[in-house]
Amino acid sequence: MHAVTERVAHEARFPSPADAPFAFDVTVAEDGRTMAVTGPDASGAVVTESFAVRERTHNGYLDFHAAVSARFRTRMPRNRRPAEIPSFTAPYQPLLTENLSPRVLHGYGDPAVIRVAGEDGPWYWLVATSNDAPDSFPVARSRDLRDWELTGFVFPAGHKPAWASDGAGMSDYWAPEMHEVGGEYRVYFAAREKDGLDLAIGVATAPTPHGPFTTPDQPLLRGGVIDAHVLVEDGDAWLFWKEDTNGVWPRLLHKLLFEHGRLIAELFPADEDQRTASLIAALWPWVRTREPMENFFVHQPLVEAVTGRFSEVRARLAELHARETENDVRDAIDAVLHAMRTPIWAQRLTADGLGLEGERTLVLENDQEWEAHLIEGVWVASCGGKYYLFYAGNDFSTSRYGIGAAVADAPLGPYRKLPGPLLRSTAEWWGPGHPSVAQGPDGGPWLFLHAFFPGRTGYNEFRALLTVPLVMNGDHVGIRAAE
Repeated sequence: MHAVTERVAHEARFPSPADAPFAFDVTVAEDGRTMAVTGPDASGAVVTESFAVRERTHNGYLDFHAAVSARFRTRMPRNRRPAEIPSFTAPYQPLLTENLSPRVLHGYGDPAVIRVAGEDGPWYWLVATSNDAPDSFPVARSRDLRDWELTGFVFPAGHKPAWASDGAGMSDYWAPEMHEVGGEYRVYFAAREKDGLDLAIGVATAPTPHGPFTTPDQPLLRGGVIDAHVLVEDGDAWLFWKEDTNGVWPRLLHKLLFEHGRLIAELFPADEDQRTASLIAALWPWVRTREPMENFFVHQPLVEAVTGRFSEVRARLAELHARETENDVRDAIDAVLHAMRTPIWAQRLTADGLGLEGERTLVLENDQEWEAHLIEGVWVASCGGKYYLFYAGNDFSTSRYGIGAAVADAPLGPYRKLPGPLLRSTAEWWGPGHPSVAQGPDGGPWLFLHAFFPGRTGYNEFRALLTVPLVMNGDHVGIRAAE
């Protein structure tokens, strides 16, 4: 049973579902910057308090959730709890720890590094995520991985793809990857389409690594897809990508709990999580009107309530699905369960790199406890007749994000995963993720990745470029110190 929204001038009132375990009312100002919450505090007394959303950013909403938690004993966001110093250690080498230009706003998330030979010696080329910055995908180069020069952007301001959305808070230019193929340079990337803001994968081409890049009027692949990776071998090329279902299930679950609040107590045994779900469920009529990333910001405590015990929640949903008698509820639960798997697909590219041919193959999906609700950001490297797939797992905005690895005898698998993460957060660097692999200065394979400064994680926070040398030998994957 869901609640009825009441609207008056300049604000709207959203009550929790009548059958939710806790009764909250949330009154949202017209501009969304102030929310008055009425509900039971830690003592059980019903109180009302207003909270400001200082800005519609990840950290703005984390501060809002933290303030609500302190008053109403809802779940405290992980990024607002006292920091737990990771015990894991790794010989990470920082390469870029500040922006090369004022036009680079958020550092070097999702870094793709390649090594390109030249008459005057090799260059390392880097492209990186830019989120909603005016200039999309910074391009930088270095001879030695120590000194870097910004050469430009794949899409400078005013030169975005015709099909892609643009603007602060509305566009997300993610995970570019550059490759030299057939005498040209191709950058595969993700962005949101103008119509509907669904994520899609595009490709841009240029005669040199620093451009100028041109791109078709339509994306290469549509339908909520990101993190394009291209494996080129012996004249063949395959596109790997992630189906971005982890951006789908929180909305599906939110809607389900709004319409059937009785399920909250079934899914969440902890008092703080029942409070969190009851309060956030109330906001569904408002949240569904927000932009995609603002959805993510609002959902953060609910997502953490699920991912903190992900396998248990999935199992509980499966039990509820089996015994549910209402067909519409069964269908809604089934949709949530399906979206809780994030598949990695692969398919052969056409010779020009602008299309796909043949059938797609399921390569990998999240099935280890440490990965929780997602895997993403894959990169495949071949060595000694084996194929090594590196990937990121868990929530990118927390210190639980890490890098895993899998090994196969063929490009499309089947891949055998390592039993746990290869790389995790350390005391110095949090949330290592989105790996790429290139030949290092010592001639061996080096892995390149991003990470946050400790305690400074979140969307649009600075991510540094790090590297660590690799060992790839048979089914063994490890890291080593630089020589």
